[in-house]
Amino acid sequence: MPAVDDLLAAARARLERVEPADLDDERAAGALVVDIRPIEQRERDGELPGAIVIPRNVLEWRLDPTSANRIPEADADRRVIVVCDEGYASSLAAATLQDLGVSRATDLVGGYQAWLALQA
Repeated sequence: MPAVDDLLAAARARLERVEPADLDDERAAGALVVDIRPIEQRERDGELPGAIVIPRNVLEWRLDPTSANRIPEADADRRVIVVCDEGYASSLAAATLQDLGVSRATDLVGGYQAWLALQA
């Protein structure tokens, strides 16, 4: 069984990760930005403008294009950028979305904290 660091490295090896400085351009080009941070982190650090919030524990059901519980924005061909607090859980989540057929799923390098640091 691989260690979590191995699992993370394998996930990231297949993602075209987005740099925080490029997030606005990605959104303008039609990417769906999904914030998976828990409410406690969003209340503490702030919301990510333009992102939709989907709790991590239901992410796959909301974005799987074949799921009866998907959101209207779910599309197998749409670029989906998953954002967590520091860019670890989002890498694993994006790889799982790819496994479900969301081929352009990826995540934000450094997560919300890296994006927030650019805003200062």
